Amino acid sequence: MLRKDFVKEDPWRIFRIMSEFVEGFEELSGVSNAVSVFGSSKARRTDRYYKMAERTARLLAKNGYTVITGAGSGIMEAANKGAKLAGGESIGLNILIPIMQKPNRYITRLLEFSYFFCRKVMFAKYSKAFVVFPGGFGTLDELFEAITLVQTQRVQPFPVILVSRRYWAGLIRWIKNSLLSAGTIEKEDTGLYSLVDSPEEVLTTITSFYQK
Repeated sequence: MLRKDFVKEDPWRIFRIMSEFVEGFEELSGVSNAVSVFGSSKARRTDRYYKMAERTARLLAKNGYTVITGAGSGIMEAANKGAKLAGGESIGLNILIPIMQKPNRYITRLLEFSYFFCRKVMFAKYSKAFVVFPGGFGTLDELFEAITLVQTQRVQPFPVILVSRRYWAGLIRWIKNSLLSAGTIEKEDTGLYSLVDSPEEVLTTITSFYQK
């Protein structure tokens, strides 16, 4: 019975996937100077990283960047808020999942996706940088996908910026002590990401990358 349902339903799912790609490409086709911001949806408005994400997005918007997030709460809300209050474009790419994610109120342009992989393509295709604040599994997923795309030259290189040296210190040690030591990555791969501690460093890192 399960096999019959699979055969009947999966071919039709292709059209839903196609429609998400088409809608995303059409809606974002005019976006050329965007930065995607990632981080925990659980960050509270009193959290230091929430406040830092808001300041970072405000600074980016004031310098002509569109801000893109996953549309949810926490760090995503903070980034959308900072961009909107600075008068910039604040885009949210919402994901429709069983644990309902309500788009935050600071989004100026909203797209919704049923498939994570369609949504990921939009982040990678239309971003000039990924700014990654402290977060959980979803944040790590976006982080390592971005690094892999740049490493394998499947996209034009762009800066992947980790905010908070203290938060990411354990992960960076593990990458060097385990992955690099075991030979599963090359030494130059450790240069595929940058570590910063302030909104100003985020902007400087992006600016310096493209000046090169």
